Amino acid sequence: MTEADQQIRGQFPILKDRNVVYLDNAATSQKPPCVIEAAAEYYKMNNANPMRGLYELSIDATNAYEDARKTVADFIHASRPEEIVFTRNATESLNLVAYSYGMHFLHEGDEIIVSIAEHHSNMLPWRQVAAATGAHVTYLYCKQDGELTPSMLEEIISDKTKIVAITQISNVFGRLNDIKGFAAVAHAHGAIMVADGAQSVPHIPVNVQDLDVDFMSFSGHKMFAPMGIGALYGRYELLDQMPPFLYGGEMIEYVTLDGATYAEVPHKFEAGTVNVGGAVGMAEAIRFMMRFGWERIEKRENDLTVYAMEKVLKIPHVHVLGSDDPMNHHGIITFMIDGVHPHDVAAIFDAHNIAIRAGHHCAQPLHKYLGKLSTSRASLAFYNNEDDIDAFVECLSGLRGAMGYTD
Repeated sequence: MTEADQQIRGQFPILKDRNVVYLDNAATSQKPPCVIEAAAEYYKMNNANPMRGLYELSIDATNAYEDARKTVADFIHASRPEEIVFTRNATESLNLVAYSYGMHFLHEGDEIIVSIAEHHSNMLPWRQVAAATGAHVTYLYCKQDGELTPSMLEEIISDKTKIVAITQISNVFGRLNDIKGFAAVAHAHGAIMVADGAQSVPHIPVNVQDLDVDFMSFSGHKMFAPMGIGALYGRYELLDQMPPFLYGGEMIEYVTLDGATYAEVPHKFEAGTVNVGGAVGMAEAIRFMMRFGWERIEKRENDLTVYAMEKVLKIPHVHVLGSDDPMNHHGIITFMIDGVHPHDVAAIFDAHNIAIRAGHHCAQPLHKYLGKLSTSRASLAFYNNEDDIDAFVECLSGLRGAMGYTD
């Protein structure tokens, strides 16, 4: 292990103190002490209900929360902090758009285009909206290697299309989609662009203004932050037009027995007591990442992906979903092994203290389209190293033998 490896891995106690090769980063990332301590420090020294009290402790809690919002806004280059709505996760962010925008601005005969490669979080809410409004969902089908292009969208979009919803990086293929190109096509037809950034925001620089997206969702827990905190980016003018998603405390300006006026954006979407500790942890996770810098993070993850793919593609009876080009995988390697069920694959890896994912990865329609019931997935973060890959490849190479196969 190089000194650089040690410097990175030394930030994560679980990688030092538990005997585990952690390769399930697309599901959730590990947390460095600085993030854990930032959230704990808030609860130890600044805990109060924010935006409700006029006393110093409540004001400090409010400031911590709003400072975190600004940090997130700067991280993805939003034009103003008010364009960031804190949620529980990317799933809640997408549901917020679906129910607050979709339910109120879509009508019978309107169309929603969703890619077949979407996580269920960016598919099921739109189907609910369509069922409730009389709109319909049209699927944008990828090539077998996962490729999706703006020209493919251009072939099926129409002036009836009101929403286009596509992930920036697939959680199955690991392929980076041209969200800026998709947004240009959507806007040319009068539709809005909704991007799922759950797999992209933790791994590549994201500039929502440059991408020209209308909404983007992402989760804190995939980017070294605590679970239970996520964010929705939305254009201010759209958020301003949308009704609240949840109703109750804190999202109001004034309530009477038969009416109410609502708080300004983004607070009208953040009903009830908010997760200040999670927001503070998310902001610290961003600062943690930026201490290493995007150049270092991207290079490390790309180098590891190339190193892993070159070895995996040489193993007989192992089939990688998507492209053979490592640069189309962004740290995600989803695979199948002839004659071995993915659940058995994951169990054997676990017996060797290697954590991978098995199943349909919340992308069941994509698996059906590809003719697969389930798959196995290894996914990387910049704290992984070549030793992790070597352990993974060694186990993978002997897996069919462990199941009794002799070839």
